[in-house]
Amino acid sequence: MFKQISRFYRKLFRSQLQPKHVAVRESSTDNLTIIPRKQHSISRQSISENALKVLYRLNKQGYEAYLVGGCVRDLLLGKRPKDFDVTTNATPEQIQKVFRNCRLVGRRFKLAHILFGKEIIEVATFRGNHENEKNPNTSKRSQNGMLLRDNVYGTIEEDAKRRDFTINSLYYSIKDFTVRDYCHGLSDLQNGIVRLIGDPETRYREDPVRMLRAIRFAAKLDLVIEKSSAEPIKHLAPLLRHIPAARLFDESLKLFQTGKGYACYQLLREYHLFGQLFPIIEKLFTPTLNKGTSSNMERIIEQVLKNTDYRIENNKGVNPAFLFSAFLWYPLNELTQNLMQESGLTYHDAFSVACSDILHEQCKTIAIPRRITSVINDIWHLQIRLSKRFGKRAFSVYEHNKFRAAYDLLELRASIEKGELLEQAKWWDEFQHSTSEVQHAMVKNLPHKPKQRKRKSVRNHRKKNGVDKA
Repeated sequence: MFKQISRFYRKLFRSQLQPKHVAVRESSTDNLTIIPRKQHSISRQSISENALKVLYRLNKQGYEAYLVGGCVRDLLLGKRPKDFDVTTNATPEQIQKVFRNCRLVGRRFKLAHILFGKEIIEVATFRGNHENEKNPNTSKRSQNGMLLRDNVYGTIEEDAKRRDFTINSLYYSIKDFTVRDYCHGLSDLQNGIVRLIGDPETRYREDPVRMLRAIRFAAKLDLVIEKSSAEPIKHLAPLLRHIPAARLFDESLKLFQTGKGYACYQLLREYHLFGQLFPIIEKLFTPTLNKGTSSNMERIIEQVLKNTDYRIENNKGVNPAFLFSAFLWYPLNELTQNLMQESGLTYHDAFSVACSDILHEQCKTIAIPRRITSVINDIWHLQIRLSKRFGKRAFSVYEHNKFRAAYDLLELRASIEKGELLEQAKWWDEFQHSTSEVQHAMVKNLPHKPKQRKRKSVRNHRKKNGVDKA
């Protein structure tokens, strides 16, 4: 359904912007195409009031100011932008003088955030070329070619060439309501293409996250990555190791929790990027992506992403803690089994050690915040408690504030593994929808299982391995 709507908007967009209808004005930039208001679909009614305030005030102070990037692209496609970005020839310091509600952020890429309650309008100064820039405070590269400082300012023409993709190099002017296209972005948008501006390898090296952005735009907008833009991705994928883990956490949420998570996952695997984000998961992948050969781990990842996409499509909330708990469940189980065999720990103790180790290892590439890892831990430990329903245990688990998320993971596991887990999931589904009287009867009728023999404690394991903190 979503693809049909997307195709409809694209056809509509193409019909509005056929070459014979496009007005091209004379300009010092050969590639500049200017589309007048009558020939595009962007209306001020679709633009944030706060973004309009920023544009009008900058213009009033004598500065150029435009809406730019994804918000212009989405408006042309008939979509509602998540946020609105502004670009201007005013420097960050000049912007701060115009707006009292301004906060300057960023060191690598200095920006102005204009605060309107919960809404933030991001304002960037036109970026320029780095070719002749020698000041390390404004322009700096790593040995791999990654830009460590990108604060060289320039003209709007230079800024357009500094954008990542052609479809994001579109500028909307509030002065005359025109759309300015410097890099044939409109043509690529019409033809369903994601194309990097400039030499792809150089641009990916400048900022390896562009590889993830290419994947996200292709999945989100149902586009195809242009051949020369796609070719370097596989061999440049390891460059993501140089990106701060905190930034990759933000990018992972954009990939998996914006409604096209499953499509993003497929493309990430195709272009060898998924393993850079989740190395402990990739180790357990089956060699091929052919249907029918996937492991339990691959099936649970696919299913949780499909479920997440469905929830977002139906305006339901999603929880990153649940997503990561499902992603990492089978690596957690494998490590638990290894610890039991190697150290003689009980399942419960090995499981606790594995929970800590898996999260520690994953956070090296994606820095999952502590507020989320604590929830992941709760969801995982509740999986053990969900299997122990005797006496008062069932009621204690049911009252836990993470019960629902834990039950959802149990249900997901049951759909993958079948067997005894299906019985457990069915029992808990009935339990949570029953009266207190029925719940007590359900617990009473459970078949009793003999106690397991105790094994070596986790404290002895930690002392043996030099990790006891007591």
